[in-house]
Amino acid sequence: ASSMLGLLASRSVGRALQPSSGCGGVGLLAATSMTSLGAFKTPSLGFAEPSAENKQVPFGTRSVSLQAVAIRMKSVSSTKKITSATKLIAATKLRGAELRSQAARNLPTPTHDLLGDAPGAPVSKTVVVPITTDRGLCGGINTIICKYAKGIVALEEQNPDGDVKVFVVGDKGRSQLRRVYPDKLLGFTQDNGKFGGLTFGVASLISEEILKAEADKVMIAYNRFFNAAKYVPTIATVLSSSAAEAMAEEGGMLDAYELEGPDRAEMLMDLAEFQLASQLYQAMLDNSTSEQASKMQAMENATNNAQEMLEKLTQLYNRTRQAAITTELSEIIGGASALEG
Repeated sequence: ASSMLGLLASRSVGRALQPSSGCGGVGLLAATSMTSLGAFKTPSLGFAEPSAENKQVPFGTRSVSLQAVAIRMKSVSSTKKITSATKLIAATKLRGAELRSQAARNLPTPTHDLLGDAPGAPVSKTVVVPITTDRGLCGGINTIICKYAKGIVALEEQNPDGDVKVFVVGDKGRSQLRRVYPDKLLGFTQDNGKFGGLTFGVASLISEEILKAEADKVMIAYNRFFNAAKYVPTIATVLSSSAAEAMAEEGGMLDAYELEGPDRAEMLMDLAEFQLASQLYQAMLDNSTSEQASKMQAMENATNNAQEMLEKLTQLYNRTRQAAITTELSEIIGGASALEG
């Protein structure tokens, strides 16, 4: 009985003991010092009043820290699995998106060479088309495009007679720009190609919505894809038929061709509409490919960070566990020494 009392007393240092069935519901106070068995006095009856520090934590605080670290390790491990799987999915999609982007790379080239690209052309109405993604976890490509769109709007607003509108492609760009330009937002589209993929027909439908604004100039901001580690923000300009005619009078590639007959204006309109649809299609494919490349890189960085955090948490868990074991052994040895002394 004396050995049991001494062991219980030695293990209760720093915290109140809970009542045990062996004591008949009677709590024991910790004995802080014992010189001999004869000097050991019977502890006072009644439950010990916990200190102000112990009131802030539940019973068994010694193991709470280990439990918290274990929960954190499990959470980080689950996050690592998710980021690693997302990286593999993005790498799989990247190859197909790159092939489609390369196949459409030269589609707007003929009309671009014919009508030109004049971002600084003075016009009365401009539509800015930032192309963003519908999903996140792809780095900062959407933020960069939105910054470019804001810069274009600021430059076009310097023209006192000009009018600027914004048509957003992608949900991430819409959520950022609708708060900045609530009165300039012409429209938006999202989930493009979600069911049938990005096709020229989808781009043509979007271009028809943009043409309803009857703008003289359309400026498309997107990420031009070069390789998995390089995608550059780019601005492509498409002029309307009237603006292209005005630029041709000042000198341009259009003067190198002989266009005769009453259908000249109608032909220029068809060329301008085709240039807008083809340029938009190529820009959407390039941006989609850049999204997968950026997502793959972002998920790789996230996986590496999760692995580094998991290693640190494992080391902390082992140290905390070892410290708890050492403390328990010290208390047992101390109690046994006090009983023998």
